[in-house]
Amino acid sequence: MGREYKILCTPVKGAALQQLLHRLPPPFQRPQMHEIYNYRVDEDGYYLIDHLVDRSVAASGLQILLDAALSTGKPVTVVEL
Repeated sequence: MGREYKILCTPVKGAALQQLLHRLPPPFQRPQMHEIYNYRVDEDGYYLIDHLVDRSVAASGLQILLDAALSTGKPVTVVEL
């Protein structure tokens, strides 16, 4: 159980996408390897699930995805699923 978010936008591509993925914090907590959050890049934006393990790490990942969405200058909608 967790919180799921869909950021409806035009996702970045190419080199900008690679830079975005490198900025995201590690989604696993060591040494137990608990999944903190997970994400994916879809054709219509970004999806993120916060597993409520470490809210600050998940929030950082969400903020990075939001910043990428807003950087395109096109409309952005955030939906909690």
